[in-house]
Amino acid sequence: MKMQQFLQFFTQQLTHWRRQYKALRRKGKLIRSPKCKSHRSELLRTMFKNVLLFLSKTNDKSSGDACRRHRRKQERALKSKAKSIKTKSSIYVVGLDWAHKQRYSVILAIAIVSLTGVIGYKLYNQTQLQVGHPAPQTITAPYTASIEDQKKTAAERQAVSNSSLQMLMIDAATNEQINKNLQQVLDDGNKIRAVAGAFPFFDPVVLSISSQRYLRSCVDSEWQALLVAIENTKNQQKKGTEQTAASSGSSSIAAPNQPRTTPQKSDSQSSQVKPQPVDFSQNSDFIQAVAELESYRVTTSEKNLSSLIAQISQVRPRYTQATAKLLQLETVSSKAVYEESLLLDLLDEEWEKTKMGIHQTSERILTQGIPQGLPKNILQDAVSLQLQTFVPESSETLAKNLLLTVLKPNLQKDEEQTRQNAQKAAAGVTPVMVQVRYGDVIVKKGEQISAWNFEVLEYYHLIRRQVKWQELVKLGSFIAIAIGIFVWVERHINYELRQRDRLLVLLLTLSVPAVITMGLPYTTWSALGLLLGSFYGPTLGLTVVGLLSAILAISLEMSKAALLAGAGGAILGSYIAQRLRSREELALLGIAIALTQGSIYLVVKILIGQAFGQDWYIVLREAALFALSGLGWSVVALGLSPYLEKVFDLVTPIRLAELANPNRPLLKRLATETPGTFQHTLFVATLAEAAAKQLGCNVELVRAGTLYHDIGKMHDPLGFIENQMGGPNKHDTEIKDPWKSAEIIKRHVTEGVVMARKHLLPTAIQAFIPEHQGTMLIAYFHHQAQQMAQSDPSLTVDDADFRYDGPIPQSRETGIVMLADSCEAALRSLEASAKPLEKKRSLKDVSTEQALAMLNNILRAKWQDNQLVDSGLTREEMSQIAQIFVDVWQQFHHKRIAYPKLKASSAVRNS
Repeated sequence: MKMQQFLQFFTQQLTHWRRQYKALRRKGKLIRSPKCKSHRSELLRTMFKNVLLFLSKTNDKSSGDACRRHRRKQERALKSKAKSIKTKSSIYVVGLDWAHKQRYSVILAIAIVSLTGVIGYKLYNQTQLQVGHPAPQTITAPYTASIEDQKKTAAERQAVSNSSLQMLMIDAATNEQINKNLQQVLDDGNKIRAVAGAFPFFDPVVLSISSQRYLRSCVDSEWQALLVAIENTKNQQKKGTEQTAASSGSSSIAAPNQPRTTPQKSDSQSSQVKPQPVDFSQNSDFIQAVAELESYRVTTSEKNLSSLIAQISQVRPRYTQATAKLLQLETVSSKAVYEESLLLDLLDEEWEKTKMGIHQTSERILTQGIPQGLPKNILQDAVSLQLQTFVPESSETLAKNLLLTVLKPNLQKDEEQTRQNAQKAAAGVTPVMVQVRYGDVIVKKGEQISAWNFEVLEYYHLIRRQVKWQELVKLGSFIAIAIGIFVWVERHINYELRQRDRLLVLLLTLSVPAVITMGLPYTTWSALGLLLGSFYGPTLGLTVVGLLSAILAISLEMSKAALLAGAGGAILGSYIAQRLRSREELALLGIAIALTQGSIYLVVKILIGQAFGQDWYIVLREAALFALSGLGWSVVALGLSPYLEKVFDLVTPIRLAELANPNRPLLKRLATETPGTFQHTLFVATLAEAAAKQLGCNVELVRAGTLYHDIGKMHDPLGFIENQMGGPNKHDTEIKDPWKSAEIIKRHVTEGVVMARKHLLPTAIQAFIPEHQGTMLIAYFHHQAQQMAQSDPSLTVDDADFRYDGPIPQSRETGIVMLADSCEAALRSLEASAKPLEKKRSLKDVSTEQALAMLNNILRAKWQDNQLVDSGLTREEMSQIAQIFVDVWQQFHHKRIAYPKLKASSAVRNS
């Protein structure tokens, strides 16, 4: 408890010293007064005196132990710090400490140096002698030397580089496509062969391969004649004729010519038309097939022969269907990849070997590579040579046709290897050396210096490079004066810049000369104006644009029309940007800036008379380019704006409007989980906005900050009476401990800060969460605790347990929200407790007087509690704020017309 008292006392003393320091600074005693050292020493003496006074009063043993523990902890911390400091260089530590203390001056120095370095890039490492300029005197060679003629050397190297061999590389995408096409063709072949069925379809020992090919592919007339021949042979055997096998064969062949033998109708014949007699005596395949079938009948049985003929009858239509599909495939693809006799006549085993051999051959050829422009016969020979090894001889023709269909050049130029090869070849070229003897004249006085003369002078170090220090100092001085003007303007505007803000202003300013140094006249003027005006207001934006324009006009050799056009667009953007409230409006402003830049450029050219000469179209083109550049850089600025706002923690009117959108996640949760708090927030926002507008504060910041000031109540909605909706109060029914209740109430501040940081709210918005409560006392539970302490002497009431942790409001905006938050509940209670008034006095007048008196008392209490001493609000503004709150309250609770009472029957009838 003693330690808590010490910390509370020390916090109060720090607050007092901070206020005293601010007061002295406002009076100028710490900066301009010659007695600043005495004031500072007096302040330090007061600090030590108060600490010693407090320590002398704390003689309690426990407090002494606590103090000793605290001192030991401090000693250990100091020892560890001293040990860490010893490991570093003292110069490094001192330098960092000085840089931190003087960071404002350091940033100003960086600004001067960086702007001078970028804008004055032509002033250092410059040569006095330049190509194309006359020589100031006759210059001779100081000694004999061999000097490389770089121009001739470069020409020879370029010629060698151009004639070097091109390096090729295999295109993986082309290989993948070739393999894909190859697999597709083979899949088509598999499908066609699957339709035809397995081959051979019977035992080759019984029925030879050639006979099986003939039997499934012969025309129907031959097949019918074959069946007739077999049937006649069967009939002759039944009659017991004594014919030899050869006679039987010849009679069978001539059977169709004998009128007495009529063939039996086969299953495939459905008409009564007799087949025409055909002579097959010259068809060796027919004769062989009949002989093998007759032999099979003799060796087995008539039943087995009938089964074989039935099987052949089933195979034939499948072969016909496969042939039709093959013809259809060739018609669709417009390429005769397969031939019927080649694809369908292969045995299944041969087809499998053929497919494998095709893949292997393709892989080999693609690995070796096929260059562009390779003669067709060379590729055919290479494919034929590879296929001899991998595929059966019977399928070589098929495989060759297939591969030649899908193969195509897969080698492309290897740019990197070709470049390296060219560089290596160029590096091998011997430099062209020229002998320059002592005393030879390099260049005569008055002659123009050629490129070769300049190379020789450069070799002898006679071009006299130098840094124009005098010009750099002049430029740096001018920039320092401009920065001084900027600092003066900064101190007189209603916006306090942080170090990160000054750094951002410097970076945006540097972008303009940096683009110009790259040789591009269409620089970032429009982006500079839009961003500075949107972030920091028109005053600061116009100041930067004006000063930068003056510096560039003096230091750089650039078109004055281009300078005026860019500066005009930047001025327009700086002046209007902060007035806009949406990205769409900023986009329209970008169009206006583009038109402004193009128009100014064109008008300046017209005024100086360059728009009416022969090059008028060039002027129009340049004006259009300046307009397009203004639009382009505006688009870049709009794209960068959200990121810069995040990185540099900026709040612009547009971002504040976006944060105030009720569809934001936190606000939607607030309205859903704590509806009473949300309604309270809306009314507080209305009061605070009205006061901020009347007092000239940032209305958008007040609106957004107010909407988020109570988001911490979502951690325990029922712990706050506005969310209980008339239900039981948990503080009276469940908790019954004012200390715990006060802790719950205080937590809505800490939890709110955690939520705000988690959702990446700007620091300016986060400040409203703790500062709207300041260090105020939670009076209700503090009073309960005092009553409990009166009945129980063992309890001790510490005011620190019932006060918010602060800080107190540090700006006028957060101070206004604190007052609005405190007055909102009072105005609601006043409305609820209204009673009938005297007839001579209107309800409006009496309520106004009561409300104004109540609010004045509340504001006076806040002022006397020192809650507003750092906010910037004055005592005179307190009464003005009270009157504004009452006026807003009256607008919400205006007098209404008293409607006449209707009878029930008439009311029902009218409804």
